Amino acid sequence: MSCALRVGAVLILALGSLTQAGWVRDEQGIMGTVVRAEVWHRDEAVARAGVAAVMEEMRRIDGLMSPYKAHSDLARVNAQASRRAVKVGPDLLAVVRRARRFSELTDGAFDITFASVGHLYDYRNGIRPDAQTIETLLPTIHYRHVHLDGRAGRIAFDRPGVRIDLGGIAKGYAVDRALARLRALGIAHALVSAGGDTGILGDRLGRPWMVGIRDPRHHDAVVAMLPLQDEALSTSGDYERYFEEDGVRYHHILDPGTGAPAGALTSVSVLGPDATTTDALSTSLFVMGVRKGMALVDSLDGIEAIMVDRSGALFFSDGLASIERAPATR
Repeated sequence: MSCALRVGAVLILALGSLTQAGWVRDEQGIMGTVVRAEVWHRDEAVARAGVAAVMEEMRRIDGLMSPYKAHSDLARVNAQASRRAVKVGPDLLAVVRRARRFSELTDGAFDITFASVGHLYDYRNGIRPDAQTIETLLPTIHYRHVHLDGRAGRIAFDRPGVRIDLGGIAKGYAVDRALARLRALGIAHALVSAGGDTGILGDRLGRPWMVGIRDPRHHDAVVAMLPLQDEALSTSGDYERYFEEDGVRYHHILDPGTGAPAGALTSVSVLGPDATTTDALSTSLFVMGVRKGMALVDSLDGIEAIMVDRSGALFFSDGLASIERAPATR
Protein backbone atom coordinates (compact mmCIF):
# COMPACT_ATOMS: atom_id res chain seq x y z
CA MET A 1 0.00 0.00 0.00
CA SER A 2 1.25 3.54 -0.72
CA CYS A 3 0.11 6.84 0.69
CA ALA A 4 0.88 10.51 0.24
CA LEU A 5 1.97 12.97 2.90
CA ARG A 6 1.82 16.66 1.98
CA VAL A 7 4.85 18.44 3.44
CA GLY A 8 4.83 22.15 2.58
CA ALA A 9 6.57 22.55 -0.76
CA VAL A 10 7.08 18.82 -1.28
CA LEU A 11 4.96 15.70 -1.46
CA ILE A 12 6.23 12.63 0.39
CA LEU A 13 5.13 9.38 -1.23
CA ALA A 14 5.52 6.85 1.54
CA LEU A 15 5.70 3.21 0.56
CA GLY A 16 3.73 1.20 3.07
CA SER A 17 0.87 2.07 5.37
CA LEU A 18 1.23 4.83 7.95
CA THR A 19 -0.45 2.45 10.38
CA GLN A 20 2.27 -0.18 9.95
CA ALA A 21 3.49 -1.43 13.34
CA GLY A 22 6.13 0.80 14.89
CA TRP A 23 5.34 3.92 12.82
CA VAL A 24 4.04 6.96 14.69
CA ARG A 25 3.03 10.21 13.00
CA ASP A 26 1.94 13.63 14.23
CA GLU A 27 1.60 17.16 12.90
CA GLN A 28 1.25 20.43 14.78
CA GLY A 29 1.25 24.14 14.03
CA ILE A 30 4.63 25.50 15.18
CA MET A 31 7.04 28.16 13.84
CA GLY A 32 4.29 29.65 11.70
CA THR A 33 3.96 26.47 9.66
CA VAL A 34 2.93 22.83 9.91
CA VAL A 35 5.54 20.66 11.62
CA ARG A 36 5.25 16.97 10.77
CA ALA A 37 7.06 13.95 12.12
CA GLU A 38 6.89 10.34 11.05
CA VAL A 39 9.01 8.02 13.19
CA TRP A 40 9.65 4.28 13.30
CA HIS A 41 11.06 2.12 16.07
CA ARG A 42 10.43 -1.53 16.85
CA ASP A 43 9.23 -0.35 20.26
CA GLU A 44 6.26 1.88 19.51
CA ALA A 45 6.67 3.63 22.87
CA VAL A 46 10.12 4.81 21.76
CA ALA A 47 8.64 6.07 18.48
CA ARG A 48 5.98 8.00 20.38
CA ALA A 49 8.64 9.49 22.64
CA GLY A 50 10.53 10.50 19.51
CA VAL A 51 7.57 12.32 18.00
CA ALA A 52 6.99 14.13 21.30
CA ALA A 53 10.67 15.12 21.38
CA VAL A 54 10.44 16.53 17.86
CA MET A 55 7.53 18.79 18.76
CA GLU A 56 9.17 19.83 22.02
CA GLU A 57 12.38 20.80 20.19
CA MET A 58 10.48 22.72 17.54
CA ARG A 59 8.67 24.74 20.20
CA ARG A 60 11.93 25.41 22.00
CA ILE A 61 13.59 26.80 18.86
CA ASP A 62 10.49 28.82 18.04
CA GLY A 63 10.60 30.32 21.51
CA LEU A 64 14.16 31.47 20.88
CA MET A 65 14.00 32.58 17.24
CA SER A 66 10.52 33.89 16.54
CA PRO A 67 10.51 37.62 15.75
CA TYR A 68 6.91 37.75 16.96
CA LYS A 69 7.47 36.51 20.53
CA ALA A 70 8.40 39.55 22.63
CA HIS A 71 10.72 37.64 24.97
CA SER A 72 12.50 35.53 22.34
CA ASP A 73 16.24 35.94 21.95
CA LEU A 74 15.65 37.24 18.42
CA ALA A 75 13.07 39.83 19.47
CA ARG A 76 15.36 41.10 22.23
CA VAL A 77 18.23 41.43 19.76
CA ASN A 78 16.10 43.41 17.31
CA ALA A 79 14.85 45.68 20.07
CA GLN A 80 18.18 46.36 21.79
CA ALA A 81 21.24 45.40 19.72
CA SER A 82 21.65 48.76 17.98
CA ARG A 83 22.13 50.35 21.44
CA ARG A 84 24.11 47.67 23.26
CA ALA A 85 25.34 44.11 22.88
CA VAL A 86 22.63 41.60 23.82
CA LYS A 87 23.32 38.35 25.65
CA VAL A 88 21.76 35.38 23.82
CA GLY A 89 21.72 31.63 24.16
CA PRO A 90 23.99 29.23 22.26
CA ASP A 91 21.35 28.28 19.69
CA LEU A 92 20.78 31.80 18.38
CA LEU A 93 24.49 32.50 18.44
CA ALA A 94 25.15 29.34 16.41
CA VAL A 95 22.48 30.14 13.82
CA VAL A 96 23.63 33.73 13.34
CA ARG A 97 27.21 32.49 12.98
CA ARG A 98 26.11 29.98 10.33
CA ALA A 99 24.11 32.71 8.60
CA ARG A 100 27.24 34.86 8.41
CA ARG A 101 29.11 32.02 6.69
CA PHE A 102 26.35 31.62 4.10
CA SER A 103 26.39 35.37 3.50
CA GLU A 104 30.11 35.19 2.77
CA LEU A 105 29.70 32.07 0.63
CA THR A 106 26.97 33.68 -1.50
CA ASP A 107 28.48 37.16 -1.67
CA GLY A 108 25.54 38.57 0.26
CA ALA A 109 22.69 36.83 -1.54
CA PHE A 110 21.86 35.31 1.84
CA ASP A 111 21.53 38.08 4.40
CA ILE A 112 19.47 37.94 7.60
CA THR A 113 19.45 41.75 7.78
CA PHE A 114 16.97 41.79 4.86
CA ALA A 115 14.46 42.24 7.69
CA SER A 116 15.55 45.88 8.00
CA VAL A 117 13.25 46.38 5.00
CA GLY A 118 11.40 43.08 5.03
CA HIS A 119 9.52 43.81 8.27
CA LEU A 120 7.55 46.48 6.38
CA TYR A 121 5.97 43.93 4.03
CA ASP A 122 2.58 42.66 5.19
CA TYR A 123 1.63 39.77 2.91
CA ARG A 124 -1.67 39.05 4.58
CA ASN A 125 -2.95 42.59 4.08
CA GLY A 126 -1.16 43.36 0.81
CA ILE A 127 1.05 46.13 2.20
CA ARG A 128 4.57 46.94 0.95
CA PRO A 129 7.05 49.77 1.48
CA ASP A 130 7.27 52.35 -1.28
CA ALA A 131 10.41 52.88 -3.37
CA GLN A 132 11.57 55.91 -1.37
CA THR A 133 11.28 54.04 1.93
CA ILE A 134 13.23 51.09 0.53
CA GLU A 135 15.96 53.39 -0.78
CA THR A 136 16.25 55.09 2.60
CA LEU A 137 16.54 51.79 4.46
CA LEU A 138 18.80 49.89 2.05
CA PRO A 139 21.99 50.97 3.87
CA THR A 140 20.75 49.05 6.93
CA ILE A 141 20.85 45.78 4.96
CA HIS A 142 24.29 44.21 5.18
CA TYR A 143 25.36 41.18 7.16
CA ARG A 144 28.51 42.98 8.31
CA HIS A 145 26.32 45.26 10.45
CA VAL A 146 25.86 42.26 12.79
CA HIS A 147 28.68 41.63 15.27
CA LEU A 148 29.08 38.47 17.31
CA ASP A 149 31.08 38.04 20.48
CA GLY A 150 31.23 34.28 20.78
CA ARG A 151 33.11 34.25 24.06
CA ALA A 152 30.63 36.56 25.78
CA GLY A 153 27.64 35.16 23.87
CA ARG A 154 26.50 38.58 22.69
CA ILE A 155 25.17 40.10 19.47
CA ALA A 156 25.30 43.78 18.54
CA PHE A 157 24.36 45.92 15.53
CA ASP A 158 26.65 48.73 14.42
CA ARG A 159 23.88 51.16 13.42
CA PRO A 160 20.25 52.01 14.14
CA GLY A 161 17.53 50.49 11.97
CA VAL A 162 19.17 47.09 11.54
CA ARG A 163 16.88 44.10 12.10
CA ILE A 164 17.45 40.41 11.52
CA ASP A 165 15.08 37.62 10.58
CA LEU A 166 16.02 33.94 10.55
CA GLY A 167 13.19 32.77 8.30
CA GLY A 168 15.70 31.50 5.73
CA ILE A 169 17.61 29.27 8.15
CA ALA A 170 15.84 28.73 11.49
CA LYS A 171 13.40 26.05 10.35
CA GLY A 172 16.24 24.04 8.85
CA TYR A 173 18.17 24.37 12.09
CA ALA A 174 15.11 23.26 14.06
CA VAL A 175 14.72 20.20 11.82
CA ASP A 176 18.37 19.29 12.42
CA ARG A 177 18.01 19.68 16.19
CA ALA A 178 14.87 17.54 16.14
CA LEU A 179 16.70 14.80 14.21
CA ALA A 180 19.50 14.95 16.79
CA ARG A 181 16.92 14.29 19.51
CA LEU A 182 15.68 11.27 17.57
CA ARG A 183 19.20 9.87 17.14
CA ALA A 184 19.76 10.22 20.89
CA LEU A 185 16.73 7.97 21.42
CA GLY A 186 18.19 5.32 19.11
CA ILE A 187 15.76 6.06 16.28
CA ALA A 188 17.18 5.41 12.81
CA HIS A 189 14.15 5.78 10.53
CA ALA A 190 12.25 9.06 10.52
CA LEU A 191 11.10 12.11 8.60
CA VAL A 192 10.76 15.57 10.13
CA SER A 193 9.50 18.60 8.21
CA ALA A 194 8.74 22.23 8.94
CA GLY A 195 7.10 23.86 5.94
CA GLY A 196 9.53 23.57 3.05
CA ASP A 197 12.36 22.04 5.10
CA THR A 198 12.61 18.28 5.47
CA GLY A 199 15.17 16.04 7.13
CA ILE A 200 15.28 12.27 6.75
CA LEU A 201 16.91 9.62 8.94
CA GLY A 202 17.67 6.35 7.18
CA ASP A 203 15.24 4.89 4.69
CA ARG A 204 11.64 3.75 5.00
CA LEU A 205 12.39 0.18 6.09
CA GLY A 206 14.16 -1.03 2.97
CA ARG A 207 12.93 1.55 0.47
CA PRO A 208 13.80 5.21 -0.01
CA TRP A 209 11.42 7.99 0.75
CA MET A 210 9.99 9.17 -2.57
CA VAL A 211 9.71 12.95 -2.53
CA GLY A 212 7.89 14.97 -5.16
CA ILE A 213 8.87 18.61 -5.69
CA ARG A 214 5.72 20.72 -5.90
CA ASP A 215 4.92 22.54 -9.11
CA PRO A 216 5.02 26.22 -8.06
CA ARG A 217 1.98 27.10 -10.18
CA HIS A 218 -0.11 23.93 -9.74
CA HIS A 219 -0.67 23.08 -6.09
CA ASP A 220 -1.52 19.40 -6.59
CA ALA A 221 1.18 18.66 -9.19
CA VAL A 222 4.86 17.82 -8.93
CA VAL A 223 7.71 18.64 -11.31
CA ALA A 224 10.23 15.94 -10.27
CA MET A 225 10.55 12.85 -8.07
CA LEU A 226 13.50 12.24 -5.73
CA PRO A 227 14.36 8.99 -3.90
CA LEU A 228 15.92 10.06 -0.58
CA GLN A 229 17.50 8.61 2.54
CA ASP A 230 19.76 10.20 5.16
CA GLU A 231 19.41 13.57 3.43
CA ALA A 232 17.83 16.96 3.83
CA LEU A 233 15.69 18.81 1.31
CA SER A 234 14.57 22.43 1.38
CA THR A 235 12.36 24.28 -1.08
CA SER A 236 11.94 28.04 -1.34
CA GLY A 237 9.12 29.32 -3.53
CA ASP A 238 7.24 32.50 -4.36
CA TYR A 239 3.87 30.88 -3.62
CA GLU A 240 3.79 30.49 0.16
CA ARG A 241 3.65 34.13 1.38
CA TYR A 242 2.75 36.68 -1.26
CA PHE A 243 0.20 39.09 -2.62
CA GLU A 244 -0.35 40.48 -6.10
CA GLU A 245 -0.74 44.11 -7.08
CA ASP A 246 -1.17 45.34 -10.65
CA GLY A 247 -0.05 41.97 -11.98
CA VAL A 248 3.13 41.90 -9.87
CA ARG A 249 3.71 39.17 -7.30
CA TYR A 250 5.25 40.47 -4.07
CA HIS A 251 6.62 37.50 -2.14
CA HIS A 252 8.71 37.03 0.97
CA ILE A 253 12.08 36.13 -0.59
CA LEU A 254 13.76 39.52 -0.84
CA ASP A 255 16.91 40.39 -2.72
CA PRO A 256 19.15 42.05 -0.09
CA GLY A 257 20.62 44.26 -2.80
CA THR A 258 17.30 45.85 -3.74
CA GLY A 259 14.94 45.28 -0.80
CA ALA A 260 12.39 43.95 -3.30
CA PRO A 261 11.29 40.38 -4.05
CA ALA A 262 13.75 38.38 -6.15
CA GLY A 263 12.21 38.03 -9.58
CA ALA A 264 13.76 35.41 -11.86
CA LEU A 265 12.66 32.12 -10.27
CA THR A 266 9.50 30.62 -8.82
CA SER A 267 10.98 27.67 -6.93
CA VAL A 268 14.36 26.37 -5.76
CA SER A 269 14.90 22.99 -4.09
CA VAL A 270 18.23 22.01 -2.55
CA LEU A 271 19.46 18.59 -1.43
CA GLY A 272 22.28 18.29 1.06
CA PRO A 273 23.60 16.67 4.23
CA ASP A 274 21.70 18.82 6.74
CA ALA A 275 18.64 21.03 6.74
CA THR A 276 20.38 24.14 8.05
CA THR A 277 22.52 24.11 4.92
CA THR A 278 19.71 23.31 2.49
CA ASP A 279 17.41 25.92 4.04
CA ALA A 280 19.96 28.71 3.70
CA LEU A 281 21.05 27.64 0.22
CA SER A 282 17.53 27.37 -1.19
CA THR A 283 16.94 31.00 -0.19
CA SER A 284 20.35 32.06 -1.52
CA LEU A 285 19.93 30.38 -4.90
CA PHE A 286 16.48 31.88 -5.31
CA VAL A 287 18.09 35.32 -5.06
CA MET A 288 21.13 34.42 -7.19
CA GLY A 289 19.22 33.01 -10.16
CA VAL A 290 20.00 30.06 -12.40
CA ARG A 291 23.44 30.90 -13.76
CA LYS A 292 25.14 32.10 -10.58
CA GLY A 293 23.16 29.70 -8.42
CA MET A 294 24.07 26.57 -10.36
CA ALA A 295 27.70 27.68 -10.52
CA LEU A 296 27.70 27.80 -6.71
CA VAL A 297 26.01 24.40 -6.44
CA ASP A 298 28.56 22.85 -8.77
CA SER A 299 31.36 24.19 -6.55
CA LEU A 300 29.99 22.56 -3.38
CA ASP A 301 30.42 18.92 -2.41
CA GLY A 302 27.25 17.01 -1.55
CA ILE A 303 24.84 19.71 -2.75
CA GLU A 304 22.31 19.38 -5.58
CA ALA A 305 19.54 21.69 -6.75
CA ILE A 306 16.41 21.93 -8.87
CA MET A 307 15.21 25.34 -10.05
CA VAL A 308 12.02 26.45 -11.80
CA ASP A 309 12.00 29.80 -13.60
CA ARG A 310 9.08 32.07 -14.40
CA SER A 311 8.45 30.35 -17.74
CA GLY A 312 8.14 26.98 -15.98
CA ALA A 313 11.49 25.70 -17.28
CA LEU A 314 13.32 23.25 -15.00
CA PHE A 315 17.04 23.33 -14.30
CA PHE A 316 18.86 20.43 -12.63
CA SER A 317 22.36 20.40 -11.17
CA ASP A 318 24.74 17.86 -12.69
CA GLY A 319 24.16 15.19 -10.04
CA LEU A 320 20.41 15.19 -10.70
CA ALA A 321 20.55 14.94 -14.48
CA SER A 322 18.89 11.50 -14.46
CA ILE A 323 16.14 12.39 -11.97
CA GLU A 324 12.62 11.67 -13.16
CA ARG A 325 10.65 14.70 -14.34
CA ALA A 326 6.95 14.43 -13.68
CA PRO A 327 5.00 16.06 -16.53
CA ALA A 328 2.23 13.47 -16.33
CA THR A 329 1.09 14.87 -12.96
CA ARG A 330 0.59 18.41 -14.22
